[in-house]
Amino acid sequence: MEINNNVFSNDDITVTYKPNVCINATRCAKELSNVFRESVIPWINLDGASTKKIIKQVKKCPSGALQYCLNKKKAS
Repeated sequence: MEINNNVFSNDDITVTYKPNVCINATRCAKELSNVFRESVIPWINLDGASTKKIIKQVKKCPSGALQYCLNKKKAS
């Protein structure tokens, strides 16, 4: 069975979660629970911390299931 990636985005950042890659280390939820919530849907809340903190936490993902990219700013 194919499991689709989850994509979460705000004005600054897009975070992709690949459930088929995740090893369920729960490091994200333990260290940044305002963003990576275990029993709430949607489970990733990008308004829960600064973009800088989210990037730092995504980089700690041991399996690479979490990835990010910065969104391009629209010209005013």
